[in-house]
Amino acid sequence: MIETLVGRRFPKFVAPAVMPNNEIVDIDIESYFQGHIGVIIFYPLDFTFVCPSELIAFDEATQEFHRLGARVVAISIDSAHAHLQWRNMPRENGGIGQVHFPLISDIDHKIAQNYGVQAFGQSIALRATYIIDPETDNIVHQSVNDLSLGRNVHEILRIIAALVASRAGQVCPANWREGERLMDPTVRGVIEYLQSKKVG
Repeated sequence: MIETLVGRRFPKFVAPAVMPNNEIVDIDIESYFQGHIGVIIFYPLDFTFVCPSELIAFDEATQEFHRLGARVVAISIDSAHAHLQWRNMPRENGGIGQVHFPLISDIDHKIAQNYGVQAFGQSIALRATYIIDPETDNIVHQSVNDLSLGRNVHEILRIIAALVASRAGQVCPANWREGERLMDPTVRGVIEYLQSKKVG
């Protein structure tokens, strides 16, 4: 059963992972995210269809994640050795190539179960995304897609940028984009914001 984890401490784990240098190690997610905004992306399986398009899209945004102080990890139920094989398969042949983030093995399904994102009636995870605030270790964003619906990496980056921009105590209005004005969390603040947008 899927439930929201927003506002709660993110479930910690240690699991085998293929790192960007192709080494297989046990990754301690708490240590790996230390001091960084954490981004966890669950995906169903290696060697499939929507999944490579998503992981490549995340990889192509590596510099943007770094600029915002974020670290990404991807998780599926495949073994670390399957992850390694998929990484070493050229993209033109259906692989993901040398992505710049760890691929974590959840072969016993415990991580997906702890996050509540195991697909109903199946052993694989849904396309779930979590963003973690390093100042509190709390999950500040959670989204879950059905298996056939790929994510929008630009929206995930927008949410991370909003988290960074709101550090000074302001809040992020609808459709906010990086560089736009934020809103003071007061009655006066919302009035001034709406007047500035000429909202009727």
